[in-house]
Amino acid sequence: MTVMLGAADATTRISRRPAPPTWLVVALACAGQFLVVLDVSVVNVALPSMRADLGLSAQGLQWVVNAYAIAFAGFMLLGGRAGDLYGRKRMFLVGLGLFTLASLAGGLAQQDWQLLVARAVQGLGAAVLAPSTLTIVTAAVPEGAARARAIGTWTAVGAGGGAAGGLVGGVLVDVLSWRWVLLINVPVGAVVLAGAVWWLVESRAGDGRRLDLPGAVLVTAGLATLAYGISQTEAEGWTATATLAPLLAGLALIGAFLVVESRTAAPLMPLGLFRVRAVSSANVAMFLCGSAMFCMWFFMTLYVQNVLGYTPLEAGLALVPSSLAVLIGSKLAPRLMPVLGARNVAVLGTVVAAVGFGWQSTMDMRGAYVTSIMVPGILMMLGAGLGATPLAALATAGAQPGEAGLVSGLVNTSRTMGGSLGLAVMSTVAAARSGLAGDSAHSAHSVHSAHSAHSAGSGAAQALTDGYALVFRTSAVVLVAGALLMLLWLPRKRSAS
Repeated sequence: MTVMLGAADATTRISRRPAPPTWLVVALACAGQFLVVLDVSVVNVALPSMRADLGLSAQGLQWVVNAYAIAFAGFMLLGGRAGDLYGRKRMFLVGLGLFTLASLAGGLAQQDWQLLVARAVQGLGAAVLAPSTLTIVTAAVPEGAARARAIGTWTAVGAGGGAAGGLVGGVLVDVLSWRWVLLINVPVGAVVLAGAVWWLVESRAGDGRRLDLPGAVLVTAGLATLAYGISQTEAEGWTATATLAPLLAGLALIGAFLVVESRTAAPLMPLGLFRVRAVSSANVAMFLCGSAMFCMWFFMTLYVQNVLGYTPLEAGLALVPSSLAVLIGSKLAPRLMPVLGARNVAVLGTVVAAVGFGWQSTMDMRGAYVTSIMVPGILMMLGAGLGATPLAALATAGAQPGEAGLVSGLVNTSRTMGGSLGLAVMSTVAAARSGLAGDSAHSAHSVHSAHSAHSAGSGAAQALTDGYALVFRTSAVVLVAGALLMLLWLPRKRSAS
């Protein structure tokens, strides 16, 4: 880590080095974003193998995903502010180094708790890295149409990382083992680190302020406790002490965070920032969309493996059209924004996604690939790509130079924390509708099994299908509400610039 910090300082001192091409700076930043988003979803198809190898419980499976997502979202505000104060390149290197080392530890884990700890540390590294990726992009490209295209590329790569997770994970699990969904980050991370050390130029907006560590601890602990309480509802119900205690504790911790932020001289999250309409409205919209869309990959993977009997590789290949759709949507959005306006493009994307989620909710236990997976998947992810770019552009367009990293971290926090809390809620919804125990709701066949869940009984397969269908129906309703909120609250200007 000392070597990376020293390299960052050296880059600051050597000002005579020619500035790297803008496309290379954007490519390095996008590579970092791709890695951190990939690891949100790449483990999904590996969950059955992880469970068989390490003896994970049903709740443990959910926390393989959530341990990463909650640490990622909880510390991202701190990572964004650290980038503003101490240097975006420095935080990029520190975050990527920590992420790479944690990936190695997770890939070598021998017990379930070791895997969960490694995933949480991965999330911490991602939280330091991710805000710097967006800030590096916006600093390298002047505001206007060119920046909108660069943010579109950043969004597409990030969304592509989430979409590609199923395919990458399926190939690695089938050809090698589940451990390689984590170990693959080590060589890739090393290459990106080397490129960043050599090519990225340091930038900061430091003013001597200290980081708000109490605020970071409080908000992370509060969000994690809330997510744990929601996850308890699956086994205990909403009124049980085991559920209510963490829910109330989580709300209390978040309340304490708001009090600390209102009184500290250098808050992690200046509450006055939410007086900026574009920032507050875009982040609320990001949170709602994330809560609905994040769970798509998780439940689609469970559906195609648990009900339709796909292997991990087949599951990954089945979602390739969705992966391409999110890339197309992300690249199409910057072209539509100058014509329709950022707000209207965000609404359009959200409505398209809602149609896809509504279609997916009609799934059945003998679903055909085209009508039960491909077409609704394309609509869901095309809409996701269309909607995310204008929201990110609106949230960051009016940021002051000293708050660029903070706003970038907030954008990622809203989307990721909405996703992790949404996953906890939707897992409860699926289990409640299926009427099965937690283990049954999350169980999966052997990694190499090619037969359908019908072999375990058509009743069980139908129950699982009903639970997954209710998840997609609920997500569609959330997205419709999000589209209405965008129409009423997002700024009406024609484009993000």
